[in-house]
Amino acid sequence: MADRKLVIIPTYNEKENIRAIIEKVFSLEKDFEILIIDDGSPDGTADIVRELMKNCPDSLYILERKGKLGLGTAYITGFKYAIEHKYDYIFEMDADFSHNPEDLLNLYEACCNGADVAIGSRYISGVNVVNWPIGRVIMSYYASSYVRLVTGMKIKDATAGFKCYKFEALNAINLDKIKMKGYGFQIEMKYTAWKLGFNIVEVPIIFVDRKFGTSKMNSSIFGEAVWGVFKLRFKKIKRLNPSDGKK
Repeated sequence: MADRKLVIIPTYNEKENIRAIIEKVFSLEKDFEILIIDDGSPDGTADIVRELMKNCPDSLYILERKGKLGLGTAYITGFKYAIEHKYDYIFEMDADFSHNPEDLLNLYEACCNGADVAIGSRYISGVNVVNWPIGRVIMSYYASSYVRLVTGMKIKDATAGFKCYKFEALNAINLDKIKMKGYGFQIEMKYTAWKLGFNIVEVPIIFVDRKFGTSKMNSSIFGEAVWGVFKLRFKKIKRLNPSDGKK
């Protein structure tokens, strides 16, 4: 039986990108399914997805939420869907082409070759970021250094949002205990997987800033990550499903 692979893409006002990103993922040599988590985009993003679903009802899905509820809660919603439907590999990816869909294949390969979590890393082989202001590059790079210092987790790109989880890894995490909602969510998920003993592998990618639409980064999101990392050191983490099996 073929592996089932689900790409989770949160959206808010991504009408300029959503059609193209979906079509690109479906053009890859491996079969991926896509779940869009849309937070009530007023620009009609969800309408475009529903239109595309008519031609691919068995591979494109959407969950619509009322209002902006945060990146972390969007992914938690998608993760619970993926676990319920027993997907073998679950991916996180942005809608704006800052993550190259071609790299889904590399993340998948890493998990097929022993990784429990594969991270699309901007910093594992230097600084591979294109079109970002230098201030944002510095902030992102040193944020990961800060995470390594405080937590002891040896991951170069702690805030990366392009990832693949094996079912067994995601199923072992108590998603209801993940509290950070912004980019701190990415740190908390990695830290939790690391503390549970899962094998985390960084795969080099080139991150390209969006051409269309508006970035969702702001100072409150960054502040949550900074202070939230301190709290992680004192968080008790237990495996949710010791058997980690698919039944």
